[in-house]
Amino acid sequence: MTSAKRNWLIAIVIIVVVAGSLYSFFKGTYNQFVTLDEAVKSSWAQVENQLQRRYDLIPNLVETVKGYAAHEASAFENVTKARAAAMGAGSGTHAEQAQAENQLSGALKTLFAVSEAYPDLKANQNFLQLQKELGDTEDKIQASRRFYNTTVMSLNTALQSFPGNLIASTFNFAQMDLFELGADEQAAKQPVKVRF
Repeated sequence: MTSAKRNWLIAIVIIVVVAGSLYSFFKGTYNQFVTLDEAVKSSWAQVENQLQRRYDLIPNLVETVKGYAAHEASAFENVTKARAAAMGAGSGTHAEQAQAENQLSGALKTLFAVSEAYPDLKANQNFLQLQKELGDTEDKIQASRRFYNTTVMSLNTALQSFPGNLIASTFNFAQMDLFELGADEQAAKQPVKVRF
C-alpha cells in the first residue's frame, strides 16, 4: 500500500470517527432537551392538578361558611370571583396564573378571617374537614410549584449552556417561565393558613 493510499485511508477513518462523534453529541443533546421539555410539561400538569383540587374544594367551603355567616356576602363574592379568575388564567402565561392565584389566596384568607367570628362554624365537622383538605392542598401546590420551578431551571440552564444552546436554537427549544408569586403580593406569598 502506498503512502498516499494510507493517508487517504487514515483521513477517511478520521472523518468517519469525527462524524460519528458529532452525530452522537447532537443526538444526545437533542434527546436531553426533549427529556427536559417533557419533564417541565409533566411537572406543570402536577401544578395544575393541585390547583384544580383547590378550585373544587372552594365551593363547598363557601357554602359551609355561608350557612353560618350569610351576611358576609362580599367575602363570598370575592372568593367566587377570585376562583373564576384563577381558573380562567390557566390559559394565560405563568405570570398571569400566579397573579390570579395570589388573588385567590388573599380572598381565601379573608374568608377564613370571617370564620373567626363564628365559634359554631369553627366547630363544624364539615368545615374542619374542608380546612384540613384545603391545607393539605395548599402544601401540595407549594411542593408542585417548587418541583416545576426546579425542572424549568434545569431546562433553562441547559438551553443557555454552550454548545447545547446552538442545538436548542436550531430545533426551536425555548426557555420556560417560572411559576413565581408576584413581588407585590406579600400577603399571598405565605400558604393559606387553615388552622384555628
